[in-house]
Amino acid sequence: MAMKVKNWPLKVGHTLTVTGFPKADAKRFIMDIDSGDDIAFHMSVWWNAVVVYNTKEGGCWREEIKHGLFPFKQNELFKFTVTLTHEEFLVILSDGSEVHFPNRLGACEYKDFSFDEGVLIRSFEIN
Repeated sequence: MAMKVKNWPLKVGHTLTVTGFPKADAKRFIMDIDSGDDIAFHMSVWWNAVVVYNTKEGGCWREEIKHGLFPFKQNELFKFTVTLTHEEFLVILSDGSEVHFPNRLGACEYKDFSFDEGVLIRSFEIN
């Protein structure tokens, strides 16, 4: 992973806002919300027009959820938000579309985030 943010809590009711640019040569970019060795929320944006969401628990990936709406464009600024609730991660994409991904680990707070090399992060904030 190219960028890690540690000990910056996203709590139930709070919203993470991310803006950035995909790198021109990237085939995808990934954002993870980590919980120790587990990944509570994995978002993988593939440039073949699919976004994949998943959870990694105990070293094993769970069932993927693929989202058909694709508001990301190569070389264009994107913005998305992730709001944590007890039940889910509510994702609002750049075009206003919503993705409801279950909070499979069930935690009320996550503190660690990571992004891979396929993206340049412009801003990262939690409110």
